[in-house]
Amino acid sequence: MSNPVRGLVPVLATPFDEDGSLDRGSLRRLTEFQLRSGADGLAVFGMASEGFALAAADREAILRDVTEVVAGAVPVVAGVSPTSLVTALEAAEQAVAGGADALMVLPPYLAKPSAQQLVDFYGEIGARCGASVMVQDAGATTGVPMPVPLLTEFGKLPGVDSVKVETAPTAPKIAATVAAAPEGFEVLGGQNAFFLLEELAAGAVGTMPACEFTDLLRPLLDAWAAGRTEDAHAAYERLLPLIRFGMQPGLAWAVHKEVLVRRGIIRSAAVRMPAQPLTEPVRVQLDGIIGRLGLPAATVGTPR
Repeated sequence: MSNPVRGLVPVLATPFDEDGSLDRGSLRRLTEFQLRSGADGLAVFGMASEGFALAAADREAILRDVTEVVAGAVPVVAGVSPTSLVTALEAAEQAVAGGADALMVLPPYLAKPSAQQLVDFYGEIGARCGASVMVQDAGATTGVPMPVPLLTEFGKLPGVDSVKVETAPTAPKIAATVAAAPEGFEVLGGQNAFFLLEELAAGAVGTMPACEFTDLLRPLLDAWAAGRTEDAHAAYERLLPLIRFGMQPGLAWAVHKEVLVRRGIIRSAAVRMPAQPLTEPVRVQLDGIIGRLGLPAATVGTPR
């Protein structure tokens, strides 16, 4: 089973109407925007997707719409946020049946597993689900530590092909994992690309940020790949205020969506509880960042 997840793989926001229902028209437009912007893959049901607030019917509809728009052009990664092996297998099998090419799997986090239980957990998913498995190392969220020696053990498991490192400081951990991992086990970064260039320099083969500035990250990554590191740094430093603003606990989901609304990609910045809408002072601060950045309107049509 080859690993399909590399390069620029944005985590899609989940658009809602003002009444909290799923806005499937905006979702399809958002997916189109990612493809036009040069994404190498797309992720759904991740932290930036408000995956914690999605019902089973939402997940089924989201995966159907995204895979239809993508039509095999890039891999689709489905996040799995389980509380046990049983719930992980159920969610993973449903995602694969719905067309997901890969699974981004958090460890169980309510009852904290031992290191051996984590090896068994990912081993079962890799063996049984029929899709490439990415371990999501997000210790600040889950409270489940995954030291480098444990990550390298995951890399020996059939079907477990990669890890997304989101435990700070990310770049040193990525470098250590790349140095120790078995051949074929690849490392990506997350955390909204907050340390993107340091992670790439450490050996990361991709990044999985939020989805509102994919068109601006694409030329930045191309510059880095071409060896134009000064151009890449200049472009990144210009984006950094927006990246930083989109990392605020409790507000990140609304920030991502507000930017997408301002760019004409989705219709509403509505979020589902316990995510919080932006207050007017925060919205004014975001306006200033967008204005100073000169963030362009998207190249897709107007929201329907």
